[in-house]
Amino acid sequence: MTRPTTWDVAVVGAGAAGLATAIFAARAAPLLRVVCLDGAAHIGAKILISGGSRCNVTNRTVSERDFWGGSPRFVRHILRAFPEPRAAAFFEELGVALHEEEDGKLFPDTNRARTVLDALLAEARRLGISVQPRARVVSLRRQESFVAELADGAVVRAAAVVLATGGRSLPKTGSDGVGYGLAQSLGHTIVPTVPGLAPLVLDGDRHAPLAGRSHAAALTLRARSGVVTTLTGSLLWTHFGISGPVALNLSRHWHRATGAAGEVAVSLSVCPGETVQSVDGWLQEHARDRPRAKVTTVLATRLPAAVADVWVTAARIAADTTLAHLTRTERRALIDGLLATPLQIRDSRGYNYAEVTAGGVPLEEVDHRTMRSRTCEDLYLVGEILDVDGRLGGFNFQWAWSTGWVAGQAIGSRSKPAGER
Repeated sequence: MTRPTTWDVAVVGAGAAGLATAIFAARAAPLLRVVCLDGAAHIGAKILISGGSRCNVTNRTVSERDFWGGSPRFVRHILRAFPEPRAAAFFEELGVALHEEEDGKLFPDTNRARTVLDALLAEARRLGISVQPRARVVSLRRQESFVAELADGAVVRAAAVVLATGGRSLPKTGSDGVGYGLAQSLGHTIVPTVPGLAPLVLDGDRHAPLAGRSHAAALTLRARSGVVTTLTGSLLWTHFGISGPVALNLSRHWHRATGAAGEVAVSLSVCPGETVQSVDGWLQEHARDRPRAKVTTVLATRLPAAVADVWVTAARIAADTTLAHLTRTERRALIDGLLATPLQIRDSRGYNYAEVTAGGVPLEEVDHRTMRSRTCEDLYLVGEILDVDGRLGGFNFQWAWSTGWVAGQAIGSRSKPAGER
């Protein structure tokens, strides 16, 4: 067995939250000896593939309303401690200039996720942090200090430990859920996990001819328990079903509802924000102004033509029907379909495609002022391992930076270098 190595702080996981925690702890207490232990062969794989390999670092506006899972009050406290402007300033300080895109998303000006990862690793090196790949922690116990056993038999000792292992999403990046077992071994419980921000697989064949088309939409989920969730955003049709922000955001709610209630119903509105009366008025106005226009032609002014064709066919309206010949019954059938088409969701594409994990360590088991465990002394938990998941748009990265800052500050102010013990 390899000779034990002792550190002041061992961060288990060198992803976004782990690197942030290590950096902020080392900045707060420069004499701390900090190590990041990561099981993957290459550090930061999840950062590199995020945001289409461009890394959506954060969002212009972030609040607790952008997250699901644990206590909104807890989330608000963490976000206010290190809000999105400070995150943007932190990256500017590291030489990563950001620009804003649609829906407030902030990306590096280089449009390369590698820029973000390289900046974090460079700062870690500057601070003397040891970042070690291929260092998978398989067990963790607390004696006078923490003892972590690695997969290769090596042993690492540390006065404080940070669990920043992520969840189960995108396991090919090394995020395989190992942290949950480590947390449980130290007294924590785990809220059952499900994939979040995952594409949805549909039954039927309605989606097949629409692959590649996108448009604004609203998805409404109704569970047997009475819970109703409605989300709006862009929807992308695929060969297997639906993706895009609104579908990805709904996935965690669908998994939660099917697990709790068994039966759920999901309906799609391709005219989000509209009502029966408003769509009916719109169609009748066009009928007065353009009576000879085909229904499909008029509908294609607000939807992709392929989508308009499918919805007209589904309402049993002939393709060459003009507005002048559209019957009241046909018009009502079309409106009903536009506003509430049932979707038969078979499943999501699972953890292999999910961008985040819903579930994890309950927030009530962590001190919101420090991210310190309430069940194990000198243990800290940050990022995705906690029962918090954000919607698409840079919010989960902001959670990583904010929890990392809170934990790093707490560790830096509490810990003393090994030489001063």
